[in-house]
Amino acid sequence: MTAHATGRPRRAAGGKAPGEVRKPRADARRNREGLLEAAKTAFAEVGAEASLEEIARRAGLGIGTLYRHFPTRDAVVEAVYRREVQQLADAAPRLIESMAPAEALRAWMRLFIDYIAAKRVIAPALKLLVGGGSALYADSGARINEAIALLVERARASGDIRPNAESADLLRALIGFAYVNSAPDWEASARRLIDLLIDGLKPQRGER
Repeated sequence: MTAHATGRPRRAAGGKAPGEVRKPRADARRNREGLLEAAKTAFAEVGAEASLEEIARRAGLGIGTLYRHFPTRDAVVEAVYRREVQQLADAAPRLIESMAPAEALRAWMRLFIDYIAAKRVIAPALKLLVGGGSALYADSGARINEAIALLVERARASGDIRPNAESADLLRALIGFAYVNSAPDWEASARRLIDLLIDGLKPQRGER
């Protein structure tokens, strides 16, 4: 009896049915992550002009492997930035599951400072993107807004923060904390300011 007669989808010689999307192999995923981490480090240490060959060398991979994942330099830069945004956005629901509402918000805000630090590292390379990265920034801004809105809504609903607290205000405060990011201690200062902000968001008597 043929595969067609039994109703089962035909499979090609490699065992893949028509229309089936093959997941990346574990080693391919590791290589991609290694390349992205190497690229981030290279941009920090060498600068925006770090070559693709340098990135591949730091990852311990051949240049051919890099090109299989990222066909152009712009693709590398964009992927590094998108990974930073993805990690920040993904942190919100994870923190909600594991921490009290106000503490989840505090932890995410601290991660935002880490994101700003990483963005500062790759900013010169982002400026070299075709179009200057404006579309990339717009997409990342929407995802970050969604993440902090989720955390603030939960913290308000639980009574951990004031009912009139707005996620847009907190995000503007975070950006302000990170504005002077050339000082050597700006990250520690920003984290202290986050603690002060969270304390100030606690509802006063009668506000719950």
